[in-house]
Amino acid sequence: MAARLVKRCACLLREATLLAPVVAPVGRLRLASVAHRTLTFSAICPSSHFPGPLSGLVEKEQLSAPCPEHQEVERLIEKATQPEELLELLSDSRCLQENHAALMLIQLSRLLSDKPEDRALLVQDARFQQLLHLVDSQISAVWHGTLVKLLRSLYALALPAACRELRSVEQEVRWRLRRLKYRQLAFLAESSATHMRESPELLAELLLHLERRWTEIDDGRTAVALMAKTGHLSEPLMNRLEDKCLELVERFGPDELRKVLVTLAAQNRRSVPLLRAVSYHLVQKPFPLTKGMLLDLAYAYGKLGFHQTQVLQRLAADLLPHVPSLTSGEVARGAKSFALLKWLSPPLFEALAQHVVDRAHTVTVPHLCNVLLAFAHLNFRPEREDKFFGLVHEKLGPKLRSLHPALQVDVVWALCVLQQVQGEALRAVLCPELHARFLGSESPKDQSTFQKLLHISATAQLEHPEYTGPLLPASDWAPWLLACDGKATPLQKELRDTLRGLLGSPSRGSFAVATQYGWVLDAEVLLDTDGQFLPLRDFVAPHLTPPSGTQPLPPGAKRLAFLRWEFPNFSSRSRDLLGRFALARRHVQAAGFLVVDVPYYEWLELKSEWQKGAYLKDKMRKAVAEELAK
Repeated sequence: MAARLVKRCACLLREATLLAPVVAPVGRLRLASVAHRTLTFSAICPSSHFPGPLSGLVEKEQLSAPCPEHQEVERLIEKATQPEELLELLSDSRCLQENHAALMLIQLSRLLSDKPEDRALLVQDARFQQLLHLVDSQISAVWHGTLVKLLRSLYALALPAACRELRSVEQEVRWRLRRLKYRQLAFLAESSATHMRESPELLAELLLHLERRWTEIDDGRTAVALMAKTGHLSEPLMNRLEDKCLELVERFGPDELRKVLVTLAAQNRRSVPLLRAVSYHLVQKPFPLTKGMLLDLAYAYGKLGFHQTQVLQRLAADLLPHVPSLTSGEVARGAKSFALLKWLSPPLFEALAQHVVDRAHTVTVPHLCNVLLAFAHLNFRPEREDKFFGLVHEKLGPKLRSLHPALQVDVVWALCVLQQVQGEALRAVLCPELHARFLGSESPKDQSTFQKLLHISATAQLEHPEYTGPLLPASDWAPWLLACDGKATPLQKELRDTLRGLLGSPSRGSFAVATQYGWVLDAEVLLDTDGQFLPLRDFVAPHLTPPSGTQPLPPGAKRLAFLRWEFPNFSSRSRDLLGRFALARRHVQAAGFLVVDVPYYEWLELKSEWQKGAYLKDKMRKAVAEELAK
């Protein structure tokens, strides 16, 4: 590099000496003329690749006093509509200024942006190669703004990574990074970051400059664009951009707010301060939101699991008038997003169900499956359920076995939750050939699918007495079920401790009871007709795996199951159980238990051990009284 610098300085001094006798006004004007002609000559010298500070003077002088001939060339370049028009300009090389070759390449990339076949032919053209050599020889004189666009254009033209001219432009950009304005760095990152995989040094330095100079960002568009394009490439840069967005969020419009949330969702970054700030402005400002924005916002909130009641209320209310104009894909996307948020808006979901029925001929099987799963997750059944589920059976029945095995299980599980499953669907997923592929798998997704198979098998046993099989063999899933019983929650620990105090003897109750129906009970007790606890081990227990005990229950004895319901088991801002837990409660009741519900919102109000014990006694008395009232 030092040798090239010395060589260029020698060239400048030699040319200044030769041009000194040229007739010109005496004084500063003559020196300026000599400097201009010297720099112009040296800028097009093939050996001059080092960008010196004098190049800025050249740019300023050319901007202030453009040559009419140069203006004409720029006009021709701008108005060219065919690559051939640009390549013909090379025939008169004397009219080309040092910036023109770069402008020609930029225009070529625009003209061929959607013509990959023509791009491949252009690279082989000798005139194109001549143009590349000309740009390479003049690279140090190309203006900053043109240079970053030139690099973007060379990437767009799909030049080989080892191309000498491409490497030369990348090196020139790397040298000038300190002198580029932040908006030029941002443009470079937006347009070219994905193409810099073959030049990791340039990409690393670009990200470093963007991070160090982040305070220069003065508009929301730049911050949002950088988050989307480069945030995932640098954790420190993403942190700085989130801080800048917090600073500028008051000036964001609805589209910028949408882009921020979608970017965070795409990168799975749950930045709570930024999410709260964006939510505040969505609620406080009456932005007009299009249906696309509403769906994107719902998706982002659902993906990040961020609940903000007022925002979700607005999204549901604003989306409702747009339902008639939604496509089947948008209906499925919206239903899935609100299901992830556990947000049930009955008017909106009724409208979505009616939309599916009205557009039955345009609804595809995957979209219908997504809508069905969303309804099952929220335990939502439309008012006109006969028409909706009739359409579901009509569309999915013949094609169920052709679906992916995991999707087959999901669909039948959803029908079980909504109490709409049929025997043929049960047989399709409970056959050994299908469930064998999920048994024993260590994949979390396969384990979730196998758990749904347990729920389906329980539905077949408890709610479809006419079903003759097949069923899941208990020997396969009982050990797996016990292994899946997770760490005890605070509510679970307190419930066990309080029950132990009430029972007095360990033989009078059982905890974490794994049933043959695929559900784990928090506790199980037996009560005689006087409401006294009975020892469990003495009596038959057909619900266990394997069944235990030989002595039949005394007449009038009641078997009680305690089920705790944590905060995540309910719909958002509601006391309605989600589909999976409503199914669990239904199965336990069908197995002959009296269910004692222990929801978190009631338990949290109990402060003393005495209150907790009295609460459980009262719940047991009510469960027995309701059974006797039937």
